[in-house]
Amino acid sequence: MAYKGHRINPQKFEKSQIKIILIILPLVLVMGLPILYIINHAFKPMDELFAYPPKFFVSRPTFDNFTKLFKASRTAGIPLSRYVFNSSIVTITVVFSSIILSTAAGFALSKLKFKGKFALMNINQAALMFVPVAVMIPRYMTINVLGITDTFFAHILPLIPLPVALFLVKQFIDQVPDSLIEAAYIDGASEWKVYRKIVLPLIKPAIATAAILVFQQVWTNMETSNYYVSSEGLKTLTFYMNTLTTTQNTVAGQGMQAAASLIMFLPSLVLFIILQNSVMNTMAHSGIK
Repeated sequence: MAYKGHRINPQKFEKSQIKIILIILPLVLVMGLPILYIINHAFKPMDELFAYPPKFFVSRPTFDNFTKLFKASRTAGIPLSRYVFNSSIVTITVVFSSIILSTAAGFALSKLKFKGKFALMNINQAALMFVPVAVMIPRYMTINVLGITDTFFAHILPLIPLPVALFLVKQFIDQVPDSLIEAAYIDGASEWKVYRKIVLPLIKPAIATAAILVFQQVWTNMETSNYYVSSEGLKTLTFYMNTLTTTQNTVAGQGMQAAASLIMFLPSLVLFIILQNSVMNTMAHSGIK
């Protein structure tokens, strides 16, 4: 297919692509340089960490920062593996539960008819305006009334509802043709079967994006460990890494802080790369038509 002498999505490089590359390249640099800096910073020896002017790339990479970090973690009363286990359980549970809740609620708000539908949609949209700090006290009071303080539920329940994930999924489900769903009803499919067999396969891009958003919110969350959990054995890896690096000497702890930042950043990066590929493949081969 061609347009004014140029093919759309050519298989090989063409001169017409140069202007597009020139536009995209600055954006790639802006988004990619912070990632390179985090990686390089974690492997810098002490003299390069405090070098002036600061160096972007590491000259003499070393694993000393990671060695000091793990050595400091071994002196703690609770092993590092416990914090990793806590974070893994909380993150997996919240991501799975949030995706189920967002997709089911999005399907109901988009395709089903019931009283209070628009009121619920407006409440969710209003929730998008509130930052976590604004609802911290009501959330603590709710958790305290439910009696789940200092339990795994205190980590999980407050993080499952994510208004932006529901909004994103609902907007995507709106694109599913009503005629497709009506045909399924005529064939005798129940609402559960329509949701599971028709809606979920067609909204994989939205599910992947929502999973990334939920994961980032849960993986980097310290609020629950700070305010809702007092038992050290129930706290998460993010909280532990933050307290471990901040309690150390300001100068000596900079290397450990850089290593901890890279360790906490890598899972988000890996998940983003995996799901981003899934999003692109899904949109290219099984998009809604």
